[in-house]
Amino acid sequence: MSSINTNTSAMNALATLRNVNSSLNQTQDRISTGLKVSSGKDNAAYFAISETMKGDSGMTKAVNESLTLTKNSLATARVGADSVKDLAVEFGERVAFAQASGSDIESIKVELDEIVKRMGASISQATFNGDDLISAANTTTTAASVDATTGELTEAVMENAPKTMNVVTGLTREGGTFGTTEMEVKGVDLKEIHLNFKAIADNLVTNYNAETSGVPDLDDDEKATYLENTLKAAEGLLDKAVSAATTLGVGEKSIENQQEFLTKLADNLDSGVGAMVDANMEEEAARLQALQVQQQLASQSLSIANQAPQNILSLFR
Repeated sequence: MSSINTNTSAMNALATLRNVNSSLNQTQDRISTGLKVSSGKDNAAYFAISETMKGDSGMTKAVNESLTLTKNSLATARVGADSVKDLAVEFGERVAFAQASGSDIESIKVELDEIVKRMGASISQATFNGDDLISAANTTTTAASVDATTGELTEAVMENAPKTMNVVTGLTREGGTFGTTEMEVKGVDLKEIHLNFKAIADNLVTNYNAETSGVPDLDDDEKATYLENTLKAAEGLLDKAVSAATTLGVGEKSIENQQEFLTKLADNLDSGVGAMVDANMEEEAARLQALQVQQQLASQSLSIANQAPQNILSLFR
């Protein structure tokens, strides 16, 4: 039945055109933004999850960047420790050379003093961003001393223990509760090692050549014993220097490993977010072309439907 009051065909064509235009607008938005979920109205669950994951990714990257400072502090301290270790080896070699018959103890002491001075310079320069992981500013409560007869070393007692730092290494959401993970970064006391080496160097000539220090002269056997104990003390300090360099190296490697993990974690979070909210541009491009054709057809259908009432006039001619 034809009616001049109600055009059902036009109403259906108009509804189809509205749906096509709505889909077309949605597709154009996805193409322009690159997102299939840009707000809660698109997909509430995916939007909520993706926003949380974006936040976690951003905070993970921030933690990773902050660890760079810690790694640089450890790397700088390790360079200082490696320098002290190498100088400790050189110090021991000079003491061992002093045991040779006819060695010039005073000349060797000059060399030892220079080595100790270089140790001090290395320690004073091996801090980064104010982080003193090598106890460069530490002070003594009891100074190091060397027995004038035996050459045995009584090591210095330091006022403060080596510095430790707790650094944030990541984020957790156990049981839905936000939290952080931490790692303890251990410092070392290169200042103590330096002061002990200095005590050995300072006392070498005065104790070895006892006639200049106001104590009984050492015979040849006692001088040999003195140098043996001095070498033993130097080797003990070398072990401490090696241990210090190892501790700092282990800490630096741990930070590097954690940074590598955080980088991969952030990449995975970003990939997960993309899988939920990113638009498939190939699909959207194909859909856009199809919808444009549908829009043209719907417009043509509406035009035809709107002409139907005109056909009724022909009945009255």
